[in-house]
Amino acid sequence: MNDKVSKTDNEWKSQLSPEEYSICREKNTEAPFTGIYCDCKDKGTYKCTCCGLELFSSETKFDSGTGWPSFSQALNNDNIEFVKDASYGMLRTEVNCKKCGSHLGHVFDDGPQPTNLRYCINSVSLRLDKLD
Repeated sequence: MNDKVSKTDNEWKSQLSPEEYSICREKNTEAPFTGIYCDCKDKGTYKCTCCGLELFSSETKFDSGTGWPSFSQALNNDNIEFVKDASYGMLRTEVNCKKCGSHLGHVFDDGPQPTNLRYCINSVSLRLDKLD
């Protein structure tokens, strides 16, 4: 991706709320069942909170029962990056925005057919661009 966003920590802190900074830039996680998109049924495109890159479609959103918005696939695999995450004594795959490096959540292989993927994403990391 040629148009990567690069900002200092101070620039991110001035742009984001403390919660957004904590989750998106410091890789923390919102509490389950607290995010605004957990039970959201609105149609549209979910974009990165930090840079606005399109990440997920409401068409692939499903209720995983985990307490976070879950998607069976990314809108465009070129817009996300995967990072091995061995924190908290677990081996997981972290999902980040490819344009700005924002932490989105994790992806697991226990999702619905046909992808078998469950992108478990923090609501704080997303902005929904609703369809009319």
